[in-house]
Amino acid sequence: MEPVVAIVGRPNVGKSTLFNRLAQTRTAIVEKEPGVTRDRIYSKVQWLNHTFTLIDTGGIIMESRDKIEESIKSQARLAIDEADLILLVVDVRQGLTNLDAEVADMLRKTKKPVIVVANKVDEGKLEGQALEFYSLGLGEPFPVSAAHGLNTGDLLDYIVEKLPEIIPGEDDELEEGIIKVAVVGRPNVGKSSLINNLIKEERMIVTDIPGTTRDSVDSFLEREGDKFLFMDTAGIRRKSRVKAPVEYYSVLRSFRAMERSDVVVLLLDSLEMVTDQDKRIAGFAHEKGKGIIIAVNKWDLVEKDNKTYGKFKNQVRQELIFLHYAPLLFISARTGQRVLKLLDLIKEVYVNSSCRIPTGILNNLIREAVGVSPPPAIKGRALKIYYVTQTGVKPPTFIIFVNNPELLHFSYKRYLENQLREAFDFQGTPIRLITRKR
Repeated sequence: MEPVVAIVGRPNVGKSTLFNRLAQTRTAIVEKEPGVTRDRIYSKVQWLNHTFTLIDTGGIIMESRDKIEESIKSQARLAIDEADLILLVVDVRQGLTNLDAEVADMLRKTKKPVIVVANKVDEGKLEGQALEFYSLGLGEPFPVSAAHGLNTGDLLDYIVEKLPEIIPGEDDELEEGIIKVAVVGRPNVGKSSLINNLIKEERMIVTDIPGTTRDSVDSFLEREGDKFLFMDTAGIRRKSRVKAPVEYYSVLRSFRAMERSDVVVLLLDSLEMVTDQDKRIAGFAHEKGKGIIIAVNKWDLVEKDNKTYGKFKNQVRQELIFLHYAPLLFISARTGQRVLKLLDLIKEVYVNSSCRIPTGILNNLIREAVGVSPPPAIKGRALKIYYVTQTGVKPPTFIIFVNNPELLHFSYKRYLENQLREAFDFQGTPIRLITRKR
């Protein structure tokens, strides 16, 4: 396994800026507002033929004032437990604080190697001020400016020197065959609770406060030989309600998570059902050609009779009619109801979206469909379908060669799609039909 390096420290010392600089990414959200990073954020870093996993964490406050601060501290402790090496980030401009000393005391008890990273050394004269952090008892402070990149290359050199020996190629194929799943939805529909239930670990912070998750967080799960990577995302609100910059970037990362994914789980709240924003989220996933599953959460909180299921099912189907191909599942992330069934569906949808149909079988099917119901003539001109070939997967994409693409009416294209869906299992995945003139 690759070594793990955790970045920790009190709030607003520049941990996420350092994370982005070392990982050469903008995965972690950076704002002047303290406490922006809440969950553990992971990235793979390569330097001097070495590879390690870097973890960003939220600012640690030892005397937590509320549930979120306590959860942030808990997440940081989990990162520290995972780490082979810890970067304690401090702020040279503000100098040594009592909270820095408290965090250092906590790290000393772990018996793990620690590098004190004295950040915000944006001017040469500030390097001397870094020396006061010697008093933390964790060795010589390493002065850097994460914002400007000063000494960060030297810091990476120092990190790889202190890391345990790496076995080259051990994880070269770690991501091969992994099904990437984006769990998306509006704020407070239970996305983090669902993933926590699936992986049986308090990986994401879960509270009843909407908007707790701000970054897109990856979690791995292996079950019966199948590997899944779950991307928990921030709740997506309407643009008119996205005001703070940090929330804007959270929404942006939610859409990027969907772009990265193979399968999108659209999580709805059974107490609110389908909103316009749910439709926008679903529309984005549909347009990107992602496999989609509609999961209605908090089903345990709904008072039911013998007509409840049918009523809710019809309502969802009517509101999300363009996702007619997506399987619909009613679950409870809190109790675990049908959560394992969701895993089975994710695998099924992934397989369906990756399906390839042999050209001969495909053309026989289309010929039979045309024979049963020939395309209608438009202004006296008849459509002729010569040949069909599959050109891609995720989603399955087909090119139909015809005499004139303008003669293929959308209703007949839908008929051909339905024939494909009846003959082959394309549940959960959109199908692309492209017409070309021969």
